[in-house]
Amino acid sequence: MDHDRFVVITGGPGAGKTTLLAALAASGHPIVPESGRAVIREQESIGGPGHHLGDRRLYRELMLSRDMAGHADAGLVPGPVFFDRGVPDLIGYSRLIGEPVPAHLRRAVAVCRYHRHVFLAPPWRAIYAADAERRQDFAEAVATFEAIAAGYAESGYELVALPETSVAARVAFVEQRIAEWGVTPREARRALPDR
Repeated sequence: MDHDRFVVITGGPGAGKTTLLAALAASGHPIVPESGRAVIREQESIGGPGHHLGDRRLYRELMLSRDMAGHADAGLVPGPVFFDRGVPDLIGYSRLIGEPVPAHLRRAVAVCRYHRHVFLAPPWRAIYAADAERRQDFAEAVATFEAIAAGYAESGYELVALPETSVAARVAFVEQRIAEWGVTPREARRALPDR
């Protein structure tokens, strides 16, 4: 699989990455959505325990399964595909919840590779807001950011900080960088399966 066209945008909660990804999607770029929010919605709809405030190890496993499926689905789409987080986020999440990183997660990180440059949205207090699925305070958002950044660096990725600027300027920044990195331009796209 040509993982060099798989571009991750990650960071702590509330730093504007999902808004950026929505703008990239509106520009016609294929997006793999964040698994964590989908898992939370599913688990809450059935009263399940697999979420950050419940069984955190189960939550991690559910996110891993969804992230691996999203990675496989992205292989069906030509051109660049943007990911709202990736498998290495779960190394950071493991550390954040005080759990060891299991061997199968390390294998998943080795198998599900992305472009070597990863966009990282730093904590940005001016735009941070909690919501129904994002219940962390700003201090936990900063700790999450630090854990995720360490997980990607440990996994062999180079981190590229997103500027604290408008959504349009962030889109331009991302598109300029991927062009510099030689990520192929979009071709006739095929939609990713909705998970």
